[in-house]
Amino acid sequence: MRIINFFAMSTLSASLLLLSGQSFAQDQHHAMPMSQQSGQSTEVHDDHLQHQTESAVATTAVKEKPMQPLQQGQSSSDDADHAAHIKEHGGQIYQQSTVESEWLRNDDGEGVLKSKLETRIGTDENKIFIKVRVDDAESEQAEYDAKVLYSRNVADFWDVQAGLRYRNDQNREVDQDQVDTVIGVHGLAPYFFETNTYLYVGQDNQTSLSLETERDVLLTQKLIVKPYLDLNVVLSDDSSYAQKTGLSTAQLGLETRYEINKKVMPFIDVAYGYKQGREQTAWQAESASDQEWLYGAGIRFKF
Repeated sequence: MRIINFFAMSTLSASLLLLSGQSFAQDQHHAMPMSQQSGQSTEVHDDHLQHQTESAVATTAVKEKPMQPLQQGQSSSDDADHAAHIKEHGGQIYQQSTVESEWLRNDDGEGVLKSKLETRIGTDENKIFIKVRVDDAESEQAEYDAKVLYSRNVADFWDVQAGLRYRNDQNREVDQDQVDTVIGVHGLAPYFFETNTYLYVGQDNQTSLSLETERDVLLTQKLIVKPYLDLNVVLSDDSSYAQKTGLSTAQLGLETRYEINKKVMPFIDVAYGYKQGREQTAWQAESASDQEWLYGAGIRFKF
């Protein structure tokens, strides 16, 4: 009986142990994946946090590191690039001079030697023009004028100019020297007509306008014809040698030149000229207007 009871107790204890071992194994089996998932999730989360931290650090480094030095370096680089751009596209200072001498005769055989000098120096935006003209007619004293103009580029192919003009006429008994203020425009009109238009204001209520326009037409690379028009209009004049108001002088011509090279250019000239008469004053008699054909030849130098 005791043996049976012992055997029954042993069997019951074994069954209980077996059942508890299966439950423990099942619990362990279910617990392992949970810890693995938890570990994987923690690793992924840690990797994600590390990536975000690295990105934030990198972004902060990009924002903070170059902020001041980059602006300074970039400013210096931009200034250098801007200076190089200006130098390559017209910012450099250049100079050009033209000297011209022409002998013109009219239908009556009267001649005049006309000489011109034009010098320009500066950049494409800011230039100084010096223009000198001398007219030395036969049996008369020479007349000359000189202009000094500041030229400022305001649009494509157009400059606004302002300055002074000095005039000298030794044929006059009074008022041989005069100074006028000048303002005008210089540039290329449509179809490439080079144009100079000026307004002159001087003493004794002297106000006048001038227009010079011309265009080169290439027949060959060296043979070139140039139609041109020169006008002077008197708006008012109360001087001792007053001219009548209105169109004062006009010259419409055709110049043909041969360019030996870009520095030496002989030419011939045929033109039709108009000159209005003068008013009667205490220093001159009244004169009528005159029209004439003009024929000439000359040479031009550029350097």
